[in-house]
Amino acid sequence: MSSQSILINGRTAPFETGESILDAAKKIGIEIPTLCFLKRAMPTGVCGICAVEVEGASDLVTACNTPASQGMVIRTESPKVVARRRSLIKKLLSSGNHNCAVCGTGSGEWERFQALVQGRDNAQELCPVWGDCELQNLAFLYQVQGENTPEPAQEFPKVEINPFIVRDYARCIGCGRCAQACNSVQVNDAINYVPGEAKAGEFPLANEDCVFCGECIQACPVGALVEKNARYTVRPWETKKVRTTCSYCGVGCQLWLHIKDNRVVKVTGVEEVGPNWGSLCVKGRFGFHFVGHEQRLTKPLIKENGKFREASWDEALDLVAKKLGEIRDAHGSDAFGLLTSARVTNEENYIAQKFARAVIKTNNVDHCARL
Repeated sequence: MSSQSILINGRTAPFETGESILDAAKKIGIEIPTLCFLKRAMPTGVCGICAVEVEGASDLVTACNTPASQGMVIRTESPKVVARRRSLIKKLLSSGNHNCAVCGTGSGEWERFQALVQGRDNAQELCPVWGDCELQNLAFLYQVQGENTPEPAQEFPKVEINPFIVRDYARCIGCGRCAQACNSVQVNDAINYVPGEAKAGEFPLANEDCVFCGECIQACPVGALVEKNARYTVRPWETKKVRTTCSYCGVGCQLWLHIKDNRVVKVTGVEEVGPNWGSLCVKGRFGFHFVGHEQRLTKPLIKENGKFREASWDEALDLVAKKLGEIRDAHGSDAFGLLTSARVTNEENYIAQKFARAVIKTNNVDHCARL
Protein backbone atom coordinates (compact mmCIF):
# COMPACT_ATOMS: atom_id res chain seq x y z
CA MET A 1 0.00 0.00 0.00
CA SER A 2 1.34 3.41 -0.96
CA SER A 3 2.15 5.86 1.84
CA GLN A 4 1.00 8.73 -0.38
CA SER A 5 -2.66 9.68 -0.56
CA ILE A 6 -5.08 12.38 -1.61
CA LEU A 7 -8.61 13.16 -0.53
CA ILE A 8 -11.29 12.82 -3.23
CA ASN A 9 -14.87 13.70 -2.29
CA GLY A 10 -13.98 13.10 1.34
CA ARG A 11 -12.45 9.67 0.69
CA THR A 12 -8.78 8.75 1.00
CA ALA A 13 -7.21 7.63 -2.29
CA PRO A 14 -3.68 6.12 -2.29
CA PHE A 15 -1.42 6.73 -5.28
CA GLU A 16 2.04 5.97 -6.57
CA THR A 17 4.48 8.61 -7.75
CA GLY A 18 3.66 9.57 -11.33
CA GLU A 19 -0.01 8.58 -11.17
CA SER A 20 -2.66 11.13 -12.07
CA ILE A 21 -5.71 12.27 -10.15
CA LEU A 22 -7.77 10.13 -12.54
CA ASP A 23 -5.66 7.06 -11.68
CA ALA A 24 -6.12 7.63 -7.96
CA ALA A 25 -9.86 8.12 -8.32
CA LYS A 26 -10.26 4.87 -10.24
CA LYS A 27 -8.51 2.95 -7.46
CA ILE A 28 -11.29 3.78 -5.01
CA GLY A 29 -14.13 3.48 -7.51
CA ILE A 30 -14.81 7.16 -8.14
CA GLU A 31 -15.70 7.76 -11.78
CA ILE A 32 -14.48 10.98 -13.38
CA PRO A 33 -15.96 11.40 -16.89
CA THR A 34 -13.57 11.70 -19.83
CA LEU A 35 -13.79 12.00 -23.61
CA CYS A 36 -10.25 12.49 -24.91
CA PHE A 37 -8.57 10.09 -22.46
CA LEU A 38 -7.36 6.82 -24.03
CA LYS A 39 -5.75 3.96 -22.14
CA ARG A 40 -2.17 3.16 -23.23
CA ALA A 41 -1.71 6.65 -24.68
CA MET A 42 -0.33 9.88 -23.24
CA PRO A 43 -3.19 11.92 -21.72
CA THR A 44 -3.73 15.35 -23.28
CA GLY A 45 -6.62 16.87 -21.32
CA VAL A 46 -7.74 18.56 -24.53
CA CYS A 47 -11.48 17.96 -24.04
CA GLY A 48 -11.53 19.30 -20.48
CA ILE A 49 -14.40 17.03 -19.44
CA CYS A 50 -12.39 15.48 -16.61
CA ALA A 51 -11.99 18.87 -14.90
CA VAL A 52 -11.98 18.68 -11.09
CA GLU A 53 -11.68 21.22 -8.31
CA VAL A 54 -8.46 21.14 -6.27
CA GLU A 55 -8.54 23.02 -2.98
CA GLY A 56 -6.21 26.00 -3.18
CA ALA A 57 -5.88 25.99 -6.98
CA SER A 58 -6.85 29.13 -8.88
CA ASP A 59 -8.79 27.19 -11.53
CA LEU A 60 -10.10 23.73 -12.29
CA VAL A 61 -7.53 21.14 -13.43
CA THR A 62 -7.87 18.17 -15.79
CA ALA A 63 -7.68 14.94 -13.81
CA CYS A 64 -6.27 12.79 -16.62
CA ASN A 65 -2.94 14.62 -16.93
CA THR A 66 -2.53 16.31 -13.55
CA PRO A 67 -0.19 14.33 -11.29
CA ALA A 68 -1.54 13.45 -7.87
CA SER A 69 0.31 15.24 -5.09
CA GLN A 70 0.44 14.36 -1.41
CA GLY A 71 -2.32 16.04 0.58
CA MET A 72 -4.46 17.21 -2.36
CA VAL A 73 -8.13 17.78 -1.54
CA ILE A 74 -10.29 17.24 -4.62
CA ARG A 75 -13.96 17.57 -5.49
CA THR A 76 -15.16 15.89 -8.66
CA GLU A 77 -18.80 17.06 -8.79
CA SER A 78 -18.84 20.48 -7.19
CA PRO A 79 -21.15 23.16 -8.66
CA LYS A 80 -18.16 24.78 -10.36
CA VAL A 81 -17.10 21.46 -11.91
CA VAL A 82 -20.61 20.59 -13.09
CA ALA A 83 -21.05 24.04 -14.64
CA ARG A 84 -17.76 23.66 -16.54
CA ARG A 85 -18.70 20.21 -17.84
CA ARG A 86 -22.15 21.34 -18.91
CA SER A 87 -20.61 24.24 -20.82
CA LEU A 88 -18.07 21.99 -22.56
CA ILE A 89 -20.67 19.36 -23.45
CA LYS A 90 -22.99 22.00 -24.88
CA LYS A 91 -20.15 23.35 -27.01
CA LEU A 92 -19.31 19.88 -28.32
CA LEU A 93 -22.95 19.09 -29.10
CA SER A 94 -23.23 22.33 -31.06
CA SER A 95 -20.00 21.74 -33.00
CA GLY A 96 -21.44 19.24 -35.45
CA ASN A 97 -24.13 16.77 -36.39
CA HIS A 98 -24.94 15.15 -33.06
CA ASN A 99 -28.59 14.50 -33.75
CA CYS A 100 -29.60 11.87 -31.24
CA ALA A 101 -32.63 11.88 -28.98
CA VAL A 102 -30.84 13.34 -25.97
CA CYS A 103 -28.07 15.50 -27.42
CA GLY A 104 -29.72 16.45 -30.72
CA THR A 105 -28.88 19.70 -32.44
CA GLY A 106 -32.23 19.77 -34.20
CA SER A 107 -35.83 19.26 -33.12
CA GLY A 108 -37.95 16.16 -33.29
CA GLU A 109 -35.11 13.64 -32.81
CA TRP A 110 -36.91 11.72 -30.10
CA GLU A 111 -40.01 11.43 -32.23
CA ARG A 112 -37.91 10.21 -35.16
CA PHE A 113 -36.20 7.65 -32.96
CA GLN A 114 -39.54 6.32 -31.73
CA ALA A 115 -40.66 6.07 -35.35
CA LEU A 116 -37.46 4.22 -36.23
CA VAL A 117 -38.03 1.68 -33.45
CA GLN A 118 -41.52 1.08 -34.82
CA GLY A 119 -40.17 0.68 -38.34
CA ARG A 120 -41.62 3.90 -39.71
CA ASP A 121 -38.49 5.94 -40.39
CA ASN A 122 -35.11 6.01 -42.09
CA ALA A 123 -32.26 4.88 -39.83
CA GLN A 124 -29.84 7.32 -41.46
CA GLU A 125 -31.68 10.25 -39.89
CA LEU A 126 -30.19 9.15 -36.57
CA CYS A 127 -26.62 8.90 -35.34
CA PRO A 128 -25.03 5.56 -36.35
CA VAL A 129 -23.89 4.96 -32.76
CA TRP A 130 -27.13 5.93 -31.00
CA GLY A 131 -27.01 4.21 -27.62
CA ASP A 132 -23.25 3.61 -27.80
CA CYS A 133 -21.94 7.19 -27.75
CA GLU A 134 -19.91 8.60 -24.87
CA LEU A 135 -20.93 12.17 -25.70
CA GLN A 136 -24.59 11.16 -25.65
CA ASN A 137 -24.09 9.48 -22.26
CA LEU A 138 -22.59 12.67 -20.84
CA ALA A 139 -25.33 14.82 -22.35
CA PHE A 140 -27.90 12.60 -20.67
CA LEU A 141 -26.01 12.54 -17.36
CA TYR A 142 -25.69 16.34 -17.18
CA GLN A 143 -28.97 17.08 -18.99
CA VAL A 144 -27.45 19.19 -21.76
CA GLN A 145 -28.71 19.89 -25.27
CA GLY A 146 -26.83 21.50 -28.12
CA GLU A 147 -27.94 24.39 -30.28
CA ASN A 148 -29.01 24.29 -33.91
CA THR A 149 -26.13 24.45 -36.38
CA PRO A 150 -26.26 25.20 -40.14
CA GLU A 151 -26.08 21.86 -41.96
CA PRO A 152 -22.66 20.67 -40.72
CA ALA A 153 -22.80 17.63 -42.98
CA GLN A 154 -22.45 19.91 -46.03
CA GLU A 155 -19.33 21.54 -44.60
CA PHE A 156 -17.76 18.25 -43.55
CA PRO A 157 -18.69 15.45 -45.98
CA LYS A 158 -18.33 11.78 -45.19
CA VAL A 159 -15.14 10.00 -46.31
CA GLU A 160 -15.87 6.44 -47.45
CA ILE A 161 -12.73 5.57 -49.43
CA ASN A 162 -11.60 3.12 -46.75
CA PRO A 163 -13.01 -0.39 -47.37
CA PHE A 164 -13.95 -0.89 -43.71
CA ILE A 165 -14.37 2.53 -42.10
CA VAL A 166 -16.65 5.53 -42.63
CA ARG A 167 -15.19 8.84 -41.46
CA ASP A 168 -17.90 11.43 -40.71
CA TYR A 169 -16.28 14.81 -40.09
CA ALA A 170 -19.62 16.34 -39.07
CA ARG A 171 -19.68 14.14 -35.97
CA CYS A 172 -16.03 14.60 -34.98
CA ILE A 173 -15.43 16.40 -31.67
CA GLY A 174 -11.66 16.85 -32.11
CA CYS A 175 -10.72 14.68 -29.12
CA GLY A 176 -7.74 13.12 -30.92
CA ARG A 177 -8.31 9.59 -29.61
CA CYS A 178 -8.23 8.15 -33.14
CA ALA A 179 -4.79 9.65 -33.76
CA GLN A 180 -3.49 8.40 -30.42
CA ALA A 181 -4.87 4.93 -31.08
CA CYS A 182 -3.25 4.81 -34.51
CA ASN A 183 0.06 6.49 -33.76
CA SER A 184 0.75 5.67 -30.11
CA VAL A 185 -1.01 2.33 -29.55
CA GLN A 186 -0.77 0.58 -32.93
CA VAL A 187 2.17 2.75 -34.09
CA ASN A 188 0.96 2.84 -37.70
CA ASP A 189 1.22 6.63 -38.14
CA ALA A 190 -1.62 6.63 -40.66
CA ILE A 191 -3.50 9.55 -39.07
CA ASN A 192 -1.88 12.96 -39.26
CA TYR A 193 -3.85 14.85 -36.64
CA VAL A 194 -3.11 16.84 -33.50
CA PRO A 195 -5.72 16.67 -30.70
CA GLY A 196 -7.59 19.93 -30.29
CA GLU A 197 -7.03 21.17 -33.84
CA ALA A 198 -9.76 21.57 -36.46
CA LYS A 199 -11.70 18.38 -37.01
CA ALA A 200 -10.92 18.29 -40.73
CA GLY A 201 -7.34 17.17 -40.29
CA GLU A 202 -5.61 14.77 -42.67
CA PHE A 203 -7.42 11.47 -42.26
CA PRO A 204 -7.13 9.53 -45.53
CA LEU A 205 -7.60 6.04 -44.06
CA ALA A 206 -6.66 4.55 -47.39
CA ASN A 207 -2.96 5.27 -47.75
CA GLU A 208 -0.06 2.88 -47.58
CA ASP A 209 0.32 3.32 -43.81
CA CYS A 210 -3.21 2.23 -42.87
CA VAL A 211 -3.37 -1.51 -42.10
CA PHE A 212 -7.16 -1.42 -41.52
CA CYS A 213 -6.84 -2.62 -37.93
CA GLY A 214 -9.84 -0.53 -36.85
CA GLU A 215 -8.16 0.66 -33.65
CA CYS A 216 -9.46 4.16 -34.43
CA ILE A 217 -13.07 2.90 -34.57
CA GLN A 218 -12.85 1.35 -31.13
CA ALA A 219 -11.22 4.50 -29.76
CA CYS A 220 -13.73 6.99 -31.21
CA PRO A 221 -16.14 8.13 -28.47
CA VAL A 222 -18.79 9.39 -30.91
CA GLY A 223 -20.08 8.49 -34.39
CA ALA A 224 -17.22 10.04 -36.35
CA LEU A 225 -15.59 6.70 -37.13
CA VAL A 226 -17.91 3.78 -37.77
CA GLU A 227 -17.52 0.30 -39.20
CA LYS A 228 -19.14 0.24 -42.63
CA ASN A 229 -20.89 -3.10 -42.30
CA ALA A 230 -22.38 -2.35 -38.89
CA ARG A 231 -23.43 1.23 -39.65
CA TYR A 232 -27.19 1.72 -39.23
CA THR A 233 -27.72 -2.04 -39.16
CA VAL A 234 -27.37 -2.87 -35.47
CA ARG A 235 -27.96 -1.11 -32.16
CA PRO A 236 -26.26 -2.11 -28.89
CA TRP A 237 -29.51 -3.07 -27.16
CA GLU A 238 -30.26 -5.53 -29.97
CA THR A 239 -27.13 -7.59 -29.35
CA LYS A 240 -25.53 -9.71 -26.69
CA LYS A 241 -21.77 -9.98 -26.27
CA VAL A 242 -19.94 -13.30 -26.18
CA ARG A 243 -16.24 -13.41 -25.33
CA THR A 244 -13.99 -15.71 -27.31
CA THR A 245 -10.42 -16.15 -28.54
CA CYS A 246 -9.47 -15.12 -32.07
CA SER A 247 -8.51 -18.17 -34.13
CA TYR A 248 -6.67 -16.42 -36.96
CA CYS A 249 -3.23 -16.92 -35.40
CA GLY A 250 -1.58 -18.13 -32.22
CA VAL A 251 -1.42 -14.82 -30.34
CA GLY A 252 -4.70 -15.49 -28.55
CA CYS A 253 -6.35 -12.07 -28.88
CA GLN A 254 -9.56 -11.75 -26.87
CA LEU A 255 -12.70 -10.79 -28.80
CA TRP A 256 -16.21 -9.66 -28.04
CA LEU A 257 -18.61 -11.15 -30.57
CA HIS A 258 -21.70 -8.97 -30.87
CA ILE A 259 -24.57 -11.36 -31.60
CA LYS A 260 -27.93 -10.48 -33.09
CA ASP A 261 -30.46 -13.15 -34.10
CA ASN A 262 -27.79 -15.82 -33.57
CA ARG A 263 -25.44 -14.16 -36.09
CA VAL A 264 -22.17 -12.30 -35.51
CA VAL A 265 -22.77 -8.70 -36.60
CA LYS A 266 -19.72 -6.98 -35.13
CA VAL A 267 -16.42 -7.72 -33.39
CA THR A 268 -14.57 -5.59 -30.84
CA GLY A 269 -11.47 -6.23 -28.76
CA VAL A 270 -11.65 -7.00 -25.03
CA GLU A 271 -9.89 -4.02 -23.45
CA GLU A 272 -9.53 -5.31 -19.90
CA VAL A 273 -7.22 -8.28 -20.56
CA GLY A 274 -4.14 -9.31 -22.55
CA PRO A 275 -2.54 -10.22 -24.73
CA ASN A 276 -4.18 -7.61 -26.99
CA TRP A 277 -5.79 -5.21 -24.47
CA GLY A 278 -8.48 -4.30 -27.01
CA SER A 279 -6.28 -4.10 -30.10
CA LEU A 280 -7.02 -6.30 -33.12
CA CYS A 281 -5.72 -6.83 -36.63
CA VAL A 282 -7.81 -6.45 -39.77
CA LYS A 283 -8.72 -10.16 -39.74
CA GLY A 284 -9.71 -10.29 -36.10
CA ARG A 285 -11.91 -7.19 -36.30
CA PHE A 286 -13.43 -7.45 -39.78
CA GLY A 287 -12.92 -11.03 -40.97
CA PHE A 288 -15.96 -12.67 -39.43
CA HIS A 289 -18.57 -12.63 -42.20
CA PHE A 290 -17.74 -16.15 -43.36
CA VAL A 291 -19.33 -17.48 -40.15
CA GLY A 292 -22.87 -16.84 -41.35
CA HIS A 293 -22.22 -16.48 -45.07
CA GLU A 294 -25.00 -17.67 -47.34
CA GLN A 295 -22.55 -19.66 -49.48
CA ARG A 296 -21.22 -21.67 -46.55
CA LEU A 297 -21.79 -25.41 -46.91
CA THR A 298 -24.20 -26.88 -44.39
CA LYS A 299 -24.35 -30.48 -45.68
CA PRO A 300 -21.65 -32.93 -46.82
CA LEU A 301 -21.15 -33.27 -50.58
CA ILE A 302 -19.86 -36.36 -52.40
CA LYS A 303 -18.53 -36.07 -55.93
CA GLU A 304 -19.78 -38.68 -58.41
CA ASN A 305 -19.33 -38.53 -62.19
CA GLY A 306 -17.90 -35.03 -61.95
CA LYS A 307 -20.82 -33.63 -59.97
CA PHE A 308 -21.51 -33.12 -56.29
CA ARG A 309 -24.51 -34.58 -54.54
CA GLU A 310 -25.72 -34.06 -50.99
CA ALA A 311 -25.03 -36.89 -48.55
CA SER A 312 -25.66 -37.71 -44.91
CA TRP A 313 -22.87 -37.26 -42.37
CA ASP A 314 -22.67 -41.02 -41.81
CA GLU A 315 -22.23 -41.71 -45.51
CA ALA A 316 -19.64 -38.97 -45.95
CA LEU A 317 -17.58 -39.94 -42.91
CA ASP A 318 -17.64 -43.62 -43.85
CA LEU A 319 -16.38 -42.76 -47.33
CA VAL A 320 -13.56 -40.54 -46.02
CA ALA A 321 -12.48 -43.15 -43.47
CA LYS A 322 -12.41 -45.85 -46.15
CA LYS A 323 -10.35 -43.75 -48.58
CA LEU A 324 -7.88 -42.62 -45.90
CA GLY A 325 -7.38 -46.19 -44.78
CA GLU A 326 -6.77 -47.42 -48.34
CA ILE A 327 -4.20 -44.70 -49.05
CA ARG A 328 -2.37 -45.25 -45.77
CA ASP A 329 -2.19 -49.02 -46.33
CA ALA A 330 -0.99 -48.61 -49.90
CA HIS A 331 1.45 -45.71 -49.60
CA GLY A 332 2.20 -45.18 -45.91
CA SER A 333 1.24 -42.48 -43.44
CA ASP A 334 3.57 -39.84 -44.86
CA ALA A 335 1.61 -39.85 -48.10
CA PHE A 336 -0.77 -37.54 -46.19
CA GLY A 337 -0.48 -33.85 -45.43
CA LEU A 338 -2.96 -31.97 -43.28
CA LEU A 339 -3.68 -28.26 -43.67
CA THR A 340 -5.79 -26.68 -40.95
CA SER A 341 -7.57 -23.34 -41.08
CA ALA A 342 -7.75 -20.10 -39.12
CA ARG A 343 -11.44 -20.01 -39.91
CA VAL A 344 -12.24 -22.75 -37.44
CA THR A 345 -11.76 -22.67 -33.68
CA ASN A 346 -8.48 -23.38 -31.91
CA GLU A 347 -10.10 -26.48 -30.40
CA GLU A 348 -10.98 -27.81 -33.85
CA ASN A 349 -7.45 -27.17 -35.07
CA TYR A 350 -6.12 -29.11 -32.09
CA ILE A 351 -8.39 -32.05 -32.86
CA ALA A 352 -7.32 -31.99 -36.52
CA GLN A 353 -3.59 -32.16 -35.77
CA LYS A 354 -4.24 -34.82 -33.11
CA PHE A 355 -6.08 -36.88 -35.71
CA ALA A 356 -3.16 -36.55 -38.13
CA ARG A 357 -0.54 -37.59 -35.58
CA ALA A 358 -2.42 -40.21 -33.58
CA VAL A 359 -4.66 -41.81 -36.23
CA ILE A 360 -2.99 -41.23 -39.58
CA LYS A 361 0.47 -41.38 -37.94
CA THR A 362 2.00 -38.44 -39.79
CA ASN A 363 3.61 -35.20 -38.67
CA ASN A 364 2.90 -33.50 -42.01
CA VAL A 365 0.73 -30.82 -40.41
CA ASP A 366 0.59 -27.12 -41.31
CA HIS A 367 -1.69 -24.15 -40.84
CA CYS A 368 -2.73 -21.30 -43.12
CA ALA A 369 -1.61 -18.66 -40.58
CA ARG A 370 1.96 -19.98 -40.77
CA LEU A 371 1.95 -20.17 -44.56
